[in-house]
Amino acid sequence: MEKVNNVTEFIFWGLSQNPDVEEVCFVVFSFFYTVIIIGNLLIMLTICLENLLKLPMYFFLNSLSFVDICFSSSTAPKLIADLLVKKKTISYGGCILQLFGVHFFGCTEIFILIVMAYDRYVAICKPLHYMTIMDRERCNKMLLGTWLGGFLHTVIPVALVLQLPFCGPNEIDHYFCDVHPVLKLACTDTHIIGGVVTANSGTITLGSFVILLISYTIILVSLRKQSAGSRRKALSTCGAHIAVVIIFFGPCTFTYMRPDITFTEDKMVAVFYTIVTPMLNPMIYTLRNAEVKNAMKRLWGKAVSWKGNGK
Repeated sequence: MEKVNNVTEFIFWGLSQNPDVEEVCFVVFSFFYTVIIIGNLLIMLTICLENLLKLPMYFFLNSLSFVDICFSSSTAPKLIADLLVKKKTISYGGCILQLFGVHFFGCTEIFILIVMAYDRYVAICKPLHYMTIMDRERCNKMLLGTWLGGFLHTVIPVALVLQLPFCGPNEIDHYFCDVHPVLKLACTDTHIIGGVVTANSGTITLGSFVILLISYTIILVSLRKQSAGSRRKALSTCGAHIAVVIIFFGPCTFTYMRPDITFTEDKMVAVFYTIVTPMLNPMIYTLRNAEVKNAMKRLWGKAVSWKGNGK
């Protein structure tokens, strides 16, 4: 069957049809996105200027902050801009690009969280061999693997959507282009494709969540053998990681671990994992990590001193 594509743009329904609600949302999400950019950039700047990149945990945390910025930027700027206009449109190419960005950076973040869990496992369970196991070469390969894994996952849904015919309607009941809402607009039966997408995303989401739960369970059990001081420090670091995992995987599981159906709650759940989680990540890691807090204090002290000398 020859592909017929008469659709050159899609129309979003957005978060709400109420202008008053949209005004409130514009202020709230503008603030959230600003916090995402500033918070994650501050973590990256602190790690780089304080020479913490040589430590594996901060090497991966730096990458997580970068991915958080990219992930939220796939949807937040468009969402914020659309809250100011009545007709919310996106071109066909822009929709495909947004679909790619959400899945690519989202999946890459999942794999980075797994790598960070492995890093904590080695640090706590095999401390004497930590620097040998987590040397720079291995860290670089693991990070490269997270990006390749994210790309390979994303190729599947994007390739499936690209070969679908769209001949109308072109209205998406969402605020960004995600697979299931877009599949509903195709002029052909998409049950098999929907199943493939669910299997692909669901396997990665659930599989990664189980791996992370097992990893942190092993870590927490092994902490019983540690001294009180070491246990307190490890619990602080792992607590931050576990909080991020729960906040991120909860909404993702709700969205991608079910058949090709949509719910009215999908949009609010999507807000949580595309905007709220990237905003909370820098706060969680900063508040629960003494070394990051101390590094930021040193940077702030240097900045104040430099400003004073400048006067």
